[in-house]
Amino acid sequence: MITVKLVGGAKKSFPTSELQIEKSDISINELLDLLLKIKSADSAKLDTENLLIAINGVDSSAMEGKSTIIKNNDLVSIIPIIHGGSSKKLTFEIGKKQIQILEIKGQKSINVQFLDDLRKKYPNIILQAISSNFILNKSHLIKIISLSFEYKKNNAMLSNKLETDILMRYALSKQISDAIKNAGIKPNNNFILLAIGDKKTLNSLYNELLPLSVSIFSKNNEQFLKKYFKITKNQLDSVYSKNPLEDILVEKASILL
Repeated sequence: MITVKLVGGAKKSFPTSELQIEKSDISINELLDLLLKIKSADSAKLDTENLLIAINGVDSSAMEGKSTIIKNNDLVSIIPIIHGGSSKKLTFEIGKKQIQILEIKGQKSINVQFLDDLRKKYPNIILQAISSNFILNKSHLIKIISLSFEYKKNNAMLSNKLETDILMRYALSKQISDAIKNAGIKPNNNFILLAIGDKKTLNSLYNELLPLSVSIFSKNNEQFLKKYFKITKNQLDSVYSKNPLEDILVEKASILL
């Protein structure tokens, strides 16, 4: 038997937030096909292409993706990822949390103090700055944040602060100081500003920072990430995936202990 826990918008597709599936040793793809078959035709659509799927608290993208085999007594959590925004702003939800992403152009005058000042001005928002070099693409960005949320729910974060755990997973470091030094905000370097809070306050933050922002993900960081984390061609070739570098980065981020 498999237990399927439906989170957020996924609950609208079924009459209950938890399903008991009388099967085991099936792949995530097979489970999704089964869920689509048992879902009522007049219920909300289940978008299987925009889901975070965790097995016993571990993001499936850090395992075998949708080919991951679900075993007897496993708990499968299905969490829709709702995203949107302009080229200068990315917004999405994980669970019921509203998340906003901006990319800020690096300047000599923008450093750690800039982030500290924003935290004082917006005390109800969780804020973190991550060097743009350490983010491969939108999917990589969302998956790492989702990992931190999942570990927070399971009381297994690397730090007692969600924003610090997120930074450490992008830096692939178990040391807070190293993560801040290597993947944190630096003068003259573009950085991604992550903000978690209510929509109204996030909009205020966006309007304030719009003059400093640039289009998100305009730079290809693939070569930097492979070189920095010493990811070889053999490692990439051994991953049977459309996005092997992304999968390796997420897997490494998921097993930091």
